[in-house]
Amino acid sequence: MIVYHGSTEIVRNPDINHSYRQLDFGKGFYVTTVRKQAERWAKRKADVLGKDKAILNIYQMSESLVGMRTKGFDDDLIEWIDFVCHCRDGKRDYLQFDLIFGKVANDKVFRVVDMYHSGIWDKERALREIRVYPSYDQVAFITQKAIDGLLVFESYEEV
Repeated sequence: MIVYHGSTEIVRNPDINHSYRQLDFGKGFYVTTVRKQAERWAKRKADVLGKDKAILNIYQMSESLVGMRTKGFDDDLIEWIDFVCHCRDGKRDYLQFDLIFGKVANDKVFRVVDMYHSGIWDKERALREIRVYPSYDQVAFITQKAIDGLLVFESYEEV
């Protein structure tokens, strides 16, 4: 399976040590199966950091997850939204997994999660809103074992 990582750098040897903040599924190396999503992320990161180049890193990801501790959310938004809030609060539940699959909280979804997380909206209202937005996916590599065992750098493109 081909996966993508948007960046301002060529990332031939990804690692978990460069994850500098808590994201949807905690600290880790994030990829997506949606090329356009990774391209947007690369361009946005380049804009924010004042970089000239946005880089789309392309990897081959093994679909054999034998020996990996995985967590997948599929369409279970109830568990997903609480897990995302826990991770953003700095809770470390995510560390029990090597790999986590699920919906990404893009800008619009992030606002909804934030409204729920801050108590402005209840869970039912937040979930109704999230279901309206298009779904994008993300895979969070939480351990170096998962990166080393499942990801192979293929190429990169400037976008």
